[in-house]
Amino acid sequence: MPALWIAHVTVTDEEAYGKYAKLAGPAIAAHGGSFVARGGRYVQLEGKDRPRNVVAKFPSVEEAVACYHSDAYQEALSHARGASERELLVVETSE
Repeated sequence: MPALWIAHVTVTDEEAYGKYAKLAGPAIAAHGGSFVARGGRYVQLEGKDRPRNVVAKFPSVEEAVACYHSDAYQEALSHARGASERELLVVETSE
């Protein structure tokens, strides 16, 4: 079943986070991920407001988790740590 990778982010260091974004896209694509939403308009209805919201679709939960643990994504993530506050989850879709 396909899965969605959903990230809610507050960027605290634009320069460092830009390095993350530049590397994360190719790492996500390498695992079959494609962006559905990336920093677009949103309405916060409940919970903690994070101004950057990203949704990527993967072929499966397993592929999304493999992406997260991959060397390429971990290299990207090293630039986001300390440059953002974030939550990230993967959820299987009902497709």
